[in-house]
Amino acid sequence: MSDLTVEATGETVGEAKWAALRELEQRHPALDKSAVRFEVVSEGERGLLGVGYEPARVLAHLPAEAAAAAAAAVEEAPAQDEGQAAEARWLVSRIVTELGIESSLDVDEGKDTITVTVSGPDVAILIGRHGQTIDAVQYLLNVIQYRAYGEAKKDVVVDAAGYRERRRATLEALADEIAERVRESGAAEELEPMTSVERKIVHLRLKEVAGVATTSEGTEPNRYVVVLPD
Repeated sequence: MSDLTVEATGETVGEAKWAALRELEQRHPALDKSAVRFEVVSEGERGLLGVGYEPARVLAHLPAEAAAAAAAAVEEAPAQDEGQAAEARWLVSRIVTELGIESSLDVDEGKDTITVTVSGPDVAILIGRHGQTIDAVQYLLNVIQYRAYGEAKKDVVVDAAGYRERRRATLEALADEIAERVRESGAAEELEPMTSVERKIVHLRLKEVAGVATTSEGTEPNRYVVVLPD
């Protein structure tokens, strides 16, 4: 097996390196990232008002011995998920690695939903203050999956340390609060963009509540719930 070299581009050198590493990992999922060596061909030019723009270009070199080790690791590993689930696993793995989180991932793929559960001693970093980080990661993954698979995409749920159950409780409390305000004011209110899984929580919570109705508006991945007076 010979050395493997791939070329990639991006708006910045960092994005180009990320794209190159992603291609290498797609070919060798178990590769040791520290074995990859990068060569910057061009740092690119941003141009003025889009004129003269040139993307950054890098070459990523994977030594033959590292490629062979990655191939051997895949052969020894148990079968993993495929398609959208594999993509979701890879994306979460890249994010937690960049965050410096020591963790393991478990992926559960259902008919309409892919749940990636992150476990480890440092998952509080992934969750972030009031869940802002993990919610941002989940939103980002759903945007990426939507761009890749369109309407055929499955919702991606990212969980850690039982955060999603706590998120459910938060959404239900928020739904109750907004329903009360809508009943009092008679004016509709919009919630933040959510995945279909989270929108369903709100819809079900307010389904039997007198004086309000709910609907979803907007387009994926920015679809949101509207609570209306009824």
